[in-house]
Amino acid sequence: MDELEIDAVAEVDVDDPVLVEGLPGVGHVGSLAVEHLLEELEGDSTLVRRVYSREFPPQVSVENGVSELTCAKVYAVSVPDGRDLLLLTGDHQAQTNEGHYVLTDAFLDIAEEFGANEVYALGGVPTGELIDEYAVVGAVSHESLLEELEEAGVEFRDDEPAGGIVGVSGLMLGLGERRGFDAGCLMGETSGYLVDPKSARAVLEILETVLGFALEYETLDERADEMEDVIGKIQEMEQQQQMDVPTDDDLRYIG
Repeated sequence: MDELEIDAVAEVDVDDPVLVEGLPGVGHVGSLAVEHLLEELEGDSTLVRRVYSREFPPQVSVENGVSELTCAKVYAVSVPDGRDLLLLTGDHQAQTNEGHYVLTDAFLDIAEEFGANEVYALGGVPTGELIDEYAVVGAVSHESLLEELEEAGVEFRDDEPAGGIVGVSGLMLGLGERRGFDAGCLMGETSGYLVDPKSARAVLEILETVLGFALEYETLDERADEMEDVIGKIQEMEQQQQMDVPTDDDLRYIG
């Protein structure tokens, strides 16, 4: 296999599409968001491209006993009363710095091929602690894009995220700007410890406002309830561990 191979699965007409990237990252926020978009808009989506690369881990996924080589996938989605979408999803990002550049260029090539000139990268920004209120932090490729996203509820903070944005999401901004795309990154706050459906919903609600479509959230909320149960058990374990720590009085009677 070559370093990079793109399979043209289908050709469809899309109207003024927007590329939306949701590959795995912190809290799996971006990948959860794009998965939910595909679930909700399944009847209007078509798989159009598979992207294979030696930069992906050397493995296959297996479903019902049938294997599939690791790849990224692009779906074209017709959105009633909204902008058409190109949804980029997959189970992995590149394993090297060079691979991130190669793959991001390939993704932008596909966007150009379908006539897109606007990109949104979705992801998470870690807080290091469990949170109740989920803000969405943003970054854009041009100052002119700030106002619309601020009006939609995105927060732009000085020097945050600390250390910048790495991986495909960051390069969608950097390489996208150099290639003439209007690019934005929407990052839901998340603890960074667990898969975070609530953060994914916060990001999607911003995207709804910006791109003019509407979603139902029942399945995503169910996943959020499941994660709440997991968090509750973790907190119980932490409290129990704190209770089991010996006090000075306990230690007085040891040896």
